[in-house]
Amino acid sequence: MTQSINKKNLALKNLIQERDFLVVPGIHDGLSARLAEAHGFPAIYVGSYATAASGYGIPDVGALSLTEMAEYSARIADAVSIPIIADAEDGFGNPANIWRTVRAFEQAGVSAIHIEDHAFGKHLNTPHKYTPLPEMIEKIKAALDARQDENFQIIARTDVLWDDKDEGEAIKRANAYAEAGADMVFVVGSTFDIKSVRSQIHAKLMTVNLGPTTLAEEKDSGANVILYYGFSLYAAYQAVNASLKQLASDPESRGNLSLLDDASEFETFMDYSGFAERARKYNMF
Repeated sequence: MTQSINKKNLALKNLIQERDFLVVPGIHDGLSARLAEAHGFPAIYVGSYATAASGYGIPDVGALSLTEMAEYSARIADAVSIPIIADAEDGFGNPANIWRTVRAFEQAGVSAIHIEDHAFGKHLNTPHKYTPLPEMIEKIKAALDARQDENFQIIARTDVLWDDKDEGEAIKRANAYAEAGADMVFVVGSTFDIKSVRSQIHAKLMTVNLGPTTLAEEKDSGANVILYYGFSLYAAYQAVNASLKQLASDPESRGNLSLLDDASEFETFMDYSGFAERARKYNMF
């Protein structure tokens, strides 16, 4: 593990411990990651939702493998100097196999992973299945044992509040995950639901933006970290969809030409000049 990765891990750990409230945007590729860093965000999120859509053109229904998630995360980690929270789904295996998941993401250069208890039905209007609580506790313990850097954060996620509206089970699971040693718990739920259960959860709490709520409302819920999991993905989808629709319906539109005129700004951001300087330094021309 390189020194730069260790520094990222410590930076994220300190952010979580020292800040009362942290906004982490979800990104979907290396470019959106660089844009998030350029706009001053201290950390970013790589989720399976965005990875499935942007990397593979498929819905997020548990079809991605450990290798696919870790490799996609590694590409993004290599593009930025800020820490990444990554989605490790249900851990990609039983407690005895979690070590491989943790090692894969550590080697990918991310600084935290979350492991969820949602076994089937996420994002679907179907009955939901959850990993039994005792098995989740063993997964958390195994993940903690597997990490090579103690600053690499293990986050335990429960979906029962959002999908089953079961406050009691969500509180029970979140506290059990924290007692098992998870560095933070991730409770998926509406702002209203998070606020309702927050005082009964005795750990740092991460949640996710699930609707058109204000940042003040998110903060008032008591969450310590808020993930805007689909932010860049949705922004890209809307912008590209609108632009391609215009190109298909009106190829002569000045709007199309204005997009093509942005090459200079884009290439400046991507630091093409940096390559030219290296080429000059090493006598390529």
